[in-house]
Amino acid sequence: MKIGLIGTGKIGEALIRGVLAANLTGSDRIFTSDLDTGRLDSLHSELGVTTSTDNADTVKDANTIILAVKPQIVSVVLESVKSQIRDEHLIISVAAGTPIKTIEENLPDGSHLIRVMPNIACTVRQAISAICAGTHATESDIETAHTIFGSVGRTVVVPEQMMDAVTGLSGSGPAFVFQAIEALADGGVHEGLPRDIALELAAQTVLGAAAMVLETGEHPGALKDMVTSPAGTTIQGIRALEENGMRAAMMAAVVAATRRSRELGE
Repeated sequence: MKIGLIGTGKIGEALIRGVLAANLTGSDRIFTSDLDTGRLDSLHSELGVTTSTDNADTVKDANTIILAVKPQIVSVVLESVKSQIRDEHLIISVAAGTPIKTIEENLPDGSHLIRVMPNIACTVRQAISAICAGTHATESDIETAHTIFGSVGRTVVVPEQMMDAVTGLSGSGPAFVFQAIEALADGGVHEGLPRDIALELAAQTVLGAAAMVLETGEHPGALKDMVTSPAGTTIQGIRALEENGMRAAMMAAVVAATRRSRELGE
């Protein structure tokens, strides 16, 4: 597998590290391009990948191209490399909010395209990435995307009309969870815990709870009931959450983020 990354920001670098850690390919078969020469030098020095300031070099040398640039420059970047794209190329876009139709309009006819929405947790290989196939993508293309993004977490396949909801939930969701962790820690500090211990307790509690949901397959409500004794401490806390609208607030956050994603894609 020869992988090219156009754009080496947080997502791009995380994918490089994930692919190398999973031994999907060697550093000599990863090609990157960016305008930030300092970043390219750092990646080459630390990880041994091939770097260039010319996107055409990346396209020429790789067969799977990951487009990891800002949405507002996707069309410009694709126009600059369109003549280099061949039938055997697979293009994977992680440009948030950029629909398949927009990308395909800037590619040669019949190009193989996959759109992926990862999240920031790919930097610690705990992402959830949603995959949707372009018009001419094959099952093999989808499997390639699963393999690459599986190196930085979990993957799911969704139709494109669900990608705005994915953005609102798992794309923006880490920020919502960070606030929840901070709030839990603040509660601990209020009750006398040192800040560092409160934060570790809160973060590990959220991590452990998430692992239980994923690994047991139980409904979160059933798992909640396992912790909730009659007239105990937990039910008192849950009542406080309900009184203060915690569930409604989390739902509203996802709905608002999804609505904004739709607006940006129009």
